[in-house]
Amino acid sequence: MSLITVAVRKRIALIAHDSKKPELLLWAAAHREQLALHELLGTGTTGRMVENALGLPVRQYLSGPIGGDQQVGALIAECKIDVLIFFWDPLSAQPHDPDVKALLRLAVVWNIPVANNRITADHLFGSPLMGQAYERAVPVVASASVWPRV
Repeated sequence: MSLITVAVRKRIALIAHDSKKPELLLWAAAHREQLALHELLGTGTTGRMVENALGLPVRQYLSGPIGGDQQVGALIAECKIDVLIFFWDPLSAQPHDPDVKALLRLAVVWNIPVANNRITADHLFGSPLMGQAYERAVPVVASASVWPRV
């Protein structure tokens, strides 16, 4: 493992399955002030909905089922995402389940904090680490060029 520094201003990916979008929007509204301090990214509809609801810029990628989950996974592997808030629905079959599993696997491999429900997201955002820089262990790779921001 190698160490990288996660900046005070985190890059936060926001994703929610359709049945969980209202819950994510309620959570995001409750944490708007704190979210405004960070860079926000989101897949398709979720990113658009968060941007409209909060009036904050959200860099938007494709919708999850058509590649957005894979785009976010690639950003995680490039150390371009520091936190993943992904409200997924474990009780509904998703056509892109393999992509969802791959995204969650990458979050674990690349050692980023993940919240899959509101209570975990609340705890994560209540952590003092959200407002400070910290060292994060990441896999050793052949070239450090995947880490554009230290």
